[in-house]
Amino acid sequence: MSDKRTKVFRDYDQAELDRQYDQRAWAPNAIEVINRYTADSEAVRRRLGDPEAHPYGEDRAETLDLFRAHRPHAPIHVFIHGGAWRTLGKRDSAFAAETFVRAGAHFVALDFALLPVATLDEMVGQVRSAIAWIYRNADRLGGDPKRIFVSGHSSGAHLAGTVITADWPAQFGLPPDVVAGALCISGIYDLEPVRRSARNAHVQLDAAMVDELSPGRHAHHIACPVVVATGEYESDELKRQARDFAGLIERRGGPVRLVEGAGCNHFEIINTLASPFGLLGRIALQQMGLGLG
Repeated sequence: MSDKRTKVFRDYDQAELDRQYDQRAWAPNAIEVINRYTADSEAVRRRLGDPEAHPYGEDRAETLDLFRAHRPHAPIHVFIHGGAWRTLGKRDSAFAAETFVRAGAHFVALDFALLPVATLDEMVGQVRSAIAWIYRNADRLGGDPKRIFVSGHSSGAHLAGTVITADWPAQFGLPPDVVAGALCISGIYDLEPVRRSARNAHVQLDAAMVDELSPGRHAHHIACPVVVATGEYESDELKRQARDFAGLIERRGGPVRLVEGAGCNHFEIINTLASPFGLLGRIALQQMGLGLG
């Protein structure tokens, strides 16, 4: 009996492609875990105190929260939150700050405009501008401009991917190695299947935007070591995206590592960034030269 399904991307029909890019379909506890990001961030602020808020641009959304380490010239870890490019914010993104501050690194949680207020290309521009602002102001913030590290989760991993694939000299007049290392977690690095999925109803991608904003299509600009991570219980497509992106970097001779969080779904894996003994926390600290050995 022949398969009469109409394939819209790879071997997926429309319904299955939509399911592959709907992460809540793969994680029945998604709402509870997402709510925990906010609760854990509030608990961190109670322990560390309120962060310093800094504007990095003119837009009201262009701000960042800085949790300072008590050491001069400290490395800086910048976290870019997820939320399908349309939810969450820096106040929900402090849950890992204590891990970095206690280890001697500044922790930065970014805010940026979200869909539908901003388009995806505008969002990418904001996040890149934030990293450029941090680089230019690192000394004033007590940080080391040569040790800026970036992590991102879910849609934030896509944005982190656009940071490390930015043409820094051409776009900002900065050296190509603005970022010293990156951790991309559960992200999308080729937007074409998103354009073909139900998710595009709010992302509003066209073919030109897919080409411009897909990190995998600009891997030649990557100038730092990259760790690409997924959870064990991610969708098949997100695992493929991670493998393909890591493979692109590897084929270009870049230092890259692909890791999988055992027992974690899409929303749970980022919680391991909040402990120096967790999978991602350990990797991020080691990347910064602050690991436990």
